[in-house]
Amino acid sequence: MSEHRRKSPQPQDGGRAAARRGQSGSSSGRRAAPRGATGSPSDSGSGGEERPYGGRAEARRAGQRSGGGRRRAAEGPGRGSQSGPGRGRGRQAPAKKRIIDYPRADRYGAKRWVPSWKLVTGLFIGFFGSLVTVAGVAYALVGVPDVAKTATAQNNVYYWSNGDQMVSTGGETNRQIISYDKIPKEMRYAVMSAENKTFETDSGVDPMGIARAFVNMAKGGQTQGGSTITQQYVKNAMLNDQSQTVSRKFKELFVSIKVGASVSKEDIMAGYLNSAYYGRNAYGIQAASRAYFGVEATKLDASQCAFLAAVLKGATYYDPAGATSIDPAATPQANRKRAVTRWKWILDEEVKDGRLTAAERAEYKTFPEIQSPRSNQQLSGQIGYLVDLAKAYIIKNTDITQDQLQQGGYEIHTTFDKKKVTELEDAVKKVRKEHINTKQRPDTDKYVQFGGASVNPTSGAIEAIYGGEDATKHFTNNADQTGAQVGSTFKPFVLAAAMSWGVRDPDGGETQAQDERTVVSPKSLYSGKNKLKIKQYNGDVWMDKDGNEWLQTNDGGQSYNAPTYQIDLREAMRESVNSAYVQLGMDVGLDKVKQAAKDAGILEDSFASSNFPSFSLGTSDPSAIRMAGAYSTFAASGKQRDPYSVTKVTSEDGTVFQHSDVEKTTQAFTSKVADNVTDVLRTVVEKGTGTNAKLSDRQVAGKTGTTDGNKSAWFVGYTPQLSTAITMYRMDDDEKNEKREFLKMYGTGGEKKIHGASFPSEIWHDYMEKALKGAKVIDFPEPEDIGTIVNDTPSPSVTPSATATEEEEESPSPSVTPSESSASPTPTESETCGNWDWDCTEDGGSDTGGDEDGGTDAGSSATPSESTGNSRGNGNGGGIFG
Repeated sequence: MSEHRRKSPQPQDGGRAAARRGQSGSSSGRRAAPRGATGSPSDSGSGGEERPYGGRAEARRAGQRSGGGRRRAAEGPGRGSQSGPGRGRGRQAPAKKRIIDYPRADRYGAKRWVPSWKLVTGLFIGFFGSLVTVAGVAYALVGVPDVAKTATAQNNVYYWSNGDQMVSTGGETNRQIISYDKIPKEMRYAVMSAENKTFETDSGVDPMGIARAFVNMAKGGQTQGGSTITQQYVKNAMLNDQSQTVSRKFKELFVSIKVGASVSKEDIMAGYLNSAYYGRNAYGIQAASRAYFGVEATKLDASQCAFLAAVLKGATYYDPAGATSIDPAATPQANRKRAVTRWKWILDEEVKDGRLTAAERAEYKTFPEIQSPRSNQQLSGQIGYLVDLAKAYIIKNTDITQDQLQQGGYEIHTTFDKKKVTELEDAVKKVRKEHINTKQRPDTDKYVQFGGASVNPTSGAIEAIYGGEDATKHFTNNADQTGAQVGSTFKPFVLAAAMSWGVRDPDGGETQAQDERTVVSPKSLYSGKNKLKIKQYNGDVWMDKDGNEWLQTNDGGQSYNAPTYQIDLREAMRESVNSAYVQLGMDVGLDKVKQAAKDAGILEDSFASSNFPSFSLGTSDPSAIRMAGAYSTFAASGKQRDPYSVTKVTSEDGTVFQHSDVEKTTQAFTSKVADNVTDVLRTVVEKGTGTNAKLSDRQVAGKTGTTDGNKSAWFVGYTPQLSTAITMYRMDDDEKNEKREFLKMYGTGGEKKIHGASFPSEIWHDYMEKALKGAKVIDFPEPEDIGTIVNDTPSPSVTPSATATEEEEESPSPSVTPSESSASPTPTESETCGNWDWDCTEDGGSDTGGDEDGGTDAGSSATPSESTGNSRGNGNGGGIFG
């Protein structure tokens, strides 16, 4: 029977209507459960019939047991509800619950959009849980990067011969990395008090510091860093990235945590202080110490360390020298005020932190004295030349490459004596100041150049050089390569060859054996006649390409010892007689002359052609270093040692090069030959052209040299302890000038003509007096008798004959009258070339002897493209080591 017969409305609180509502509300369209399934104690009826309810209370209880009643009314619409399906129909089941109940289903209006505390708590936990998960994954995936090359790039440090530091330069970065134990504890304390008080205990990051930085920035205050020392080390040395991106910040954070957990505090502190930038192009504490105070980092006191810790905040605004080129607000006055304020604050903070006592703090009342910035002036003067010389030597003689040297990190111990370098420079400056005046004599005194070098004969060590006025302004190292011909300073090699191999027998013919020679004595006689016909060893006169006889002139057209014109080799060296030594060179053989010079230490690439008689007069162009080294061979009784500039090179890995491992000594000449050459050269200084070089308390041997056209002048001399070469020439060597050539020096310095006996010997004398002051006085060895006196009787080739008018002038020797200031006779075209000299202008000829020491220029000028280079090695003019 249907339960849905239409009846009049009943009260909703009880009766059968309530029972029906309860049943329909609980069934939701399903069959009602059997009464026996309720578990009610009232289930006691028989049969399957449903027992009618007895009243409102029972119906209410039945409704509650079946899930109906008022309590369920709120969960869904039912009969009589305005939002329900209509009267007489059962209630709907409640909606399925959502994981996130938002907007809230059980609220209406604005309340639906107010999240519950459960939702807020869940989201908060979920968010931070996600962050922790992401951070954990990121921490696991991130690795500790290798220290960037830019953080380890550093300078090379050069040392004087006594161990004092010369300069720190030459690498990609002005930095010298030092170990933790060389960093003063005062510097570590200052940095910790100023930047990271918890450094010794933190894990690499400081959450409180980061929070303070965010709060400060949120308030609109000054930007404040929350980075720890570890983070700054990671940023500077590992990430090599100074950007302010979020990704970089997070990477820095994770790497810092990992570094803090895996790297010792000592290594972090040392890495930070060695990689940080302190201004003035100084990276690292050592470079900063020298840039601001001129001392080693180990010598810094607490006050200086506090200043350097202040500079780390930003050198642009804390360097007392100012940086207006970067920011107009960074004036010296403003910067100093900021630096003083922060310096005081750091010292006070150290006291608060227990890193400095109050008594120690009281000692530092005055701001430390800061030296002026030097920029690149550290390479000014002679220092740049010295550094280039040492670098070139290292590249040639060690396994260190140019790229490795550029990366830096080497300690280079040189042979340079600071005192001697200064004294040589002073001697040149004195001559310049007293004699060279470009305003009064612009046509003759402009472009004057000097070069010089001192070599120790007992070791080969280069103890001093003069490379030019200033390495930052004049870029060619005049001590190492010039292209200037050496003139008559080459004659000692001719004499050494004659006493080593001897002269060839003129009667032996072209097929004579090489051992058919006669070793000559310094007493051997040769012709001193001007315009002497030069003969080959077989007696034939040397002819030029036009078939004319080669006539060798002497300086000033001077002939010696008429009517026989015979002059011994000692006197010919003393007066620098060209005719005698040109003929001697032909008799010995120019190949032997070249070999003697090479054995003494002159390098192959500086030799001129040895096919012409003028080769013996110094048409070659070795450097001042090589000439000083070659004369050292005579000073050392024939022992030849190559000049060198570096004794030792070390790095963090230890000693990587030592000169003693590669040094070599050869016996270039017998002691008998070398000592006789020295004895002959002593007379040049005592009685001849080199008397200006006499020293007050010791023996000197040396030789002057001047070239044709008066384009260069030399003096090379030595004592047993020191050999020095000085050169002078004129050249417009501006790199913009493509046609650089040697210029004549007639009238230079107010002199009619420049000789080796003038300004070069004056410089040599002034320098050597000071350089050897206090040194033990050592005499040269007594020479043994050597050789045979050749040509001891007049020969047909030197009999008196009519000669052209010859200019006679005052001379140091009463028996002869050489001139060092007279003009040379004008040569004729027929006298300019040898019989194989098809170019007719390079070497030899009768016009090659118009000067004091040989006229070796032969009418041509060496150009940089032919005989000079841009390198500054330990050699001659032609290249890096020439």
